[in-house]
Amino acid sequence: MHNNPLIKHNNPLLTEGLQYKDLEGMMKPTIHVDEFAAKMGDDDDIIVVSFFVRDAQAARDLMAWFEKGYDFVMDADRSPGEIKPNRYLVYVELRRRSTAPQHIQMLLDDLSTLTEFEADEWRMHYNGRDTDWSEQAFADQVPLTPDAYRAANQGDLNEMRSAAGLSVKKVHAITPETRALQAAAGIL
Repeated sequence: MHNNPLIKHNNPLLTEGLQYKDLEGMMKPTIHVDEFAAKMGDDDDIIVVSFFVRDAQAARDLMAWFEKGYDFVMDADRSPGEIKPNRYLVYVELRRRSTAPQHIQMLLDDLSTLTEFEADEWRMHYNGRDTDWSEQAFADQVPLTPDAYRAANQGDLNEMRSAAGLSVKKVHAITPETRALQAAAGIL
C-alpha cells in the first residue's frame, strides 16, 4: 500500500457518532424503566431504562452514544433483533442511587439535540403506568436504593416463599438513622 497522498484509495471516509437531529422521527418519547433484567449486576442495584428506536443503525449509534458519552452509564445495549417490524430497543444501565433521576434528566436533555423532543415532552412507563417524565415523578415511583428495591419487591416473593413452605426473608425498613449514616458515608 502506498502512503502517497496523491493516490486515492477506494476506502470511504469513516464518520462515527450522531449529529444534530440525526434521530428526528426515529424515537418514541417514552422512557421505559425496569422492564428488563440488568446484565451488569443484580436488579436491586441497577436501574435499566430503555428507549424504542425505529432503525437498526440508529439504535446501534444511540447505544454507542450512551456508552461513550456518560461516565454514569454502566452499560448500553441494543436488542439483538426487531421488537416489532423495524423497531429496536436500546437499553441503558445505571446504578440504583438517589442521583439516577438527575442522570436520566441529563440523558433526556441531551437527546433533545438528537430528536425533535424536548426533555419535558418525554413520558415514563414504570410498573404498568405511564406518567409525564420529571425527576420528581421518577424519584416518587422508582426505588432509588437497593434496600428500597428489595423492600418493594420482597413482599411478593415472601408470599410465594410462604405458599411454598419456605422461610421468608426479613425485609429491613430504612430508618432515618440508617439513612443519615448512609448519607454521611456517601453511599446514597
